[in-house]
Amino acid sequence: MAGRKVLVIEKEVFPRFHIGESLLPCNQSLLRELGLVEELERRGFPRKHGAQFHLGNRSKLVKILFREGKFNREHQAFQVERSVFDEILLRNAEKKGATVLEGSAVKQARNDASGARLTVECADGSTRTFEAEFLIDASGRGNFTGNRDAARVNHPNLKKLSLFSHYTGVRVDDGERAGDIVIVRVKDGWFWLIPIGSEKVSVGAVLDASAYREMGMKPDEALQKLIDDCPEMRDRMAGASKLMPAQSTSDYSYCNRTFTGPRLFRVGDAAGFVDPIFSSGVYLAMYSGKRAAQAVDDVLRGRRSERRALADYEKTIQGAISFYRDMVERYYTTPFMEVLLEPRKDFFALVDAVNGALAGQFTESWSIRWRMRLFYRLVKLQAKRPILPRISFD
Repeated sequence: MAGRKVLVIEKEVFPRFHIGESLLPCNQSLLRELGLVEELERRGFPRKHGAQFHLGNRSKLVKILFREGKFNREHQAFQVERSVFDEILLRNAEKKGATVLEGSAVKQARNDASGARLTVECADGSTRTFEAEFLIDASGRGNFTGNRDAARVNHPNLKKLSLFSHYTGVRVDDGERAGDIVIVRVKDGWFWLIPIGSEKVSVGAVLDASAYREMGMKPDEALQKLIDDCPEMRDRMAGASKLMPAQSTSDYSYCNRTFTGPRLFRVGDAAGFVDPIFSSGVYLAMYSGKRAAQAVDDVLRGRRSERRALADYEKTIQGAISFYRDMVERYYTTPFMEVLLEPRKDFFALVDAVNGALAGQFTESWSIRWRMRLFYRLVKLQAKRPILPRISFD
């Protein structure tokens, strides 16, 4: 859109299945810039007006509406089937002038002060070499340049695994809340329910990778057992039918030591992968992608030096990933859930800050950041000297 010559090298052939279907309200402004909101509306993707957090034993819950958050600029989002959504994004890039090579795998990538040089195995079996002034690594958890440069650092306490499938016949709420993402917390993990069509719902469970190994079951059996053992999930899934075999993926959270290099920007999961609990993945990918594109254009137009652009990007994306990583680390503690499930609307507008964080409204909002720090202090206090009712997962 800035008039640059762009080459997109994509290993897969679209459409292709992908997990991570819940967008954040702050995705809306990015989709609006790309001219895609009307297209997503036409495709009939469910509207996401809020998020729900339930205890699996049905003893407690909290429902959040994005439009009630006083810091939120966007009040709704889409729930999407990623095979459809991602192809819409890819084709839109083509329409905007990008050259797209699908079914093409990058075998080697070099980047230095003179630019980038890539060796690519193309869909027709040929090997081609491409040169460019900048390389943007959007290789996801494949983490192409991060692994190449030995930059990946795994999070020691977030060795999780996800089991998931798509279903029909899942019980969802009525009215506008039918599109909510529903999070069900149990003692040693959590479930998600994400409506991605008029009948289709994405259902998944997240647990410690070691706990899954101890179950000694295949993904279908393990996912069903976890559902059967949870009253809230068992009730919602009573009339459900599976649309595809269950799959598993290791959600090992990690972050690269650096998100940049000479003529290089890493975006999305190629910068770092944060646990999926707060649905931040697609937003962080699109947000960092936009920031990287702006940085490249600024350097080529002489608005910023390369050194300044790389440093600005590094600081901004590090802050974004750290924001959600801080939330995730606390989410797996019982005191966090005890505070989250006892909202006090008039206490320093903490409810609004949490709402804004869940909406993705954090990037330039000190109003949210300091309140989230206060929220974490309450969590710490709750752990030492309870100020709110204790919860039980039994």
